[in-house]
Formats: sequence, structure tokens, C-alpha cells
Amino acid sequence: MANNRRRLVGRVVSDKMEKTVVVAVERRKMHRVYKKVVASTKKVMAHDESNEVPMGALVRIVESQPLSRRKRWVVEAVLETADVLPAASDADAQIEPDTDEDETEAPVADAAASETDEESGS
Repeated sequence: MANNRRRLVGRVVSDKMEKTVVVAVERRKMHRVYKKVVASTKKVMAHDESNEVPMGALVRIVESQPLSRRKRWVVEAVLETADVLPAASDADAQIEPDTDEDETEAPVADAAASETDEESGS
């Protein structure tokens, strides 16, 4: 028997609820008069039984029976996961200042001080 359920692809914009994600489904359609492509976004709540779909992931959702007042979709597959943020140890390594920059700043401050001394002496 064929499965006639509607399937949509969207991006997860919120995963703060238990076993539920909010998916933004974007629809692009050409305007009939102005011939410009207009994008409209609709947010739908989808059931995520494993509670493992991360925020920012691209998912395929499928229509289902009503699961709650606003939830009528189920996450069928995760097509693409979001980019992972760098680890804290990598971020600390990038923030460390170079010692060469500190040494070059000191003579500049001395030169500025000597210019003000010359101006006050004249």
C-alpha cells in the first residue's frame, strides 16, 4: 500500500521542548504579476521521539495524526546536521596574544611622551 503522506524539508529553529522541535519550512513561489520569487516561511512543530535532533539541522518531516494541540508532524530523517562549535581548548589557543605586539606598543608610548615634553618646554 502506498504512503500518501505529505513530506516537507525544513531547518530546526528550536529544540528547547521535550520530544518536540520547531521546524521552519521555507516555500518559494514566483509572484504572478511581478515575476519575483517570493519566499514565505512557516513554522511547524514536529515530534522527535529520540530527542536528539540539534538546532540548525536540516530535517525531513512527515504528516501524521494529531499528537497534541499544535503538533501534527513527525521528524522522519535528519538530512544534514548543524556545524559544530569549536571546542573550548581551541578557542583559548586562538585568544592568546602575541608577545611581539606588546613590545612594539611600549616605544610608541615613550615617543608620544617625549613629543609632549618638547611642546611644554618651548
